[in-house]
Amino acid sequence: MKMSIRAILTLVLAAAAFSQAAFAVVYPLPAANSRLVGENIEMTVPADSTLPLEAFAAQYQMGLSNLMEANPDVDVYLPRPGSKMIIPHQLILPDAPREGIVINSAEMRLYYYPKGSKTVIVLPIGIGELGTDTPINWTTSVQRKKAGPTWTPTAKMHAEYAARGETLLKVYPAGPDNPMGLYALYIGNLYAIHGTNANFGIGLRVSHGCVRLRADDIKYLFDHVPVGTRVQFINEPVKATVEPDGSRYVEVHHPLSRTVEEFRSDAPAPISITEKVSKVLADASVNTREVDEAIKTRSGIPVKINGLIEPETPTVPVESVAAPVAPNAQPQSDAAQNNAVPDDAMDDALQDDSLQANAAPQIDAATSDAEVQAAEDANVTP
Repeated sequence: MKMSIRAILTLVLAAAAFSQAAFAVVYPLPAANSRLVGENIEMTVPADSTLPLEAFAAQYQMGLSNLMEANPDVDVYLPRPGSKMIIPHQLILPDAPREGIVINSAEMRLYYYPKGSKTVIVLPIGIGELGTDTPINWTTSVQRKKAGPTWTPTAKMHAEYAARGETLLKVYPAGPDNPMGLYALYIGNLYAIHGTNANFGIGLRVSHGCVRLRADDIKYLFDHVPVGTRVQFINEPVKATVEPDGSRYVEVHHPLSRTVEEFRSDAPAPISITEKVSKVLADASVNTREVDEAIKTRSGIPVKINGLIEPETPTVPVESVAAPVAPNAQPQSDAAQNNAVPDDAMDDALQDDSLQANAAPQIDAATSDAEVQAAEDANVTP
């Protein structure tokens, strides 16, 4: 599926008109021998709805790719009024230490484990587009935090935009129109977890390598994540768990395209399965047909693969589900909600097989002026 520029702009502006703020989803931590958390929600699109899928993603604290994976037949521009959608709030925690921040690029989610809280906070993210990828298999820490970050484009970025007949400012001042948003957590020397001046792109590959969050989510992290917090990047499109009662579940996401050829291909991108996941799937109790179907559909929803197989994805009607927990989250500013997106930056913004953006809808980077200069000297692009 390719989207035209005009269609994308319609999608973005309609989503911006949706005023309900998104909030973090907070899960109680399960026992150490359990990784399955949450329940899926089934919601009905209101009869008078004229909103795009992005608006519902923001309402239920999802990335756009999360909803597209779980609801492959739903119109991304205008979900049909009266139709039902699955909100995939059930998930398998990543195979990583329950400490600090864990970022799983493949599912485009950030997990924050507040020290001593016995909870995990899950936030949707936007990540680096193909060619300016967000790091994977990397452990670092929050080096510093900054409210009102400025942004200095690198020489390479100036050249890229000049080639398209565009001009970048030498320095973008702090404020709601800054592409880095209102807050930034700097990790390592060349990357950051930061906000955005255009909320479209959460759950897509849209940045120049940084991790992008909605305005209220980055505000929460800025207020609550201490400097020195551990940050681990992983890339797990397939997660699996054996629960205390012996039930086995697998959760499969669309893997990130690794090459231009994979990105442009109509064939699904190949999936790599880790040794730990393979051990879960290799048990004699596992129904291999269920595993094959999960890998084929890549719904991003945990699927039970042994014992009495559940005929459908278990869901809770939205009317009976409490609103997602809002841990001191802040409403998005008017400026953050109403930024338009340049036409030429949004062309070919989505593609079915990888559910990722082909071009960044907003300029993005993650370095201070001094760090940018050091990066330029080393020929490193943030």
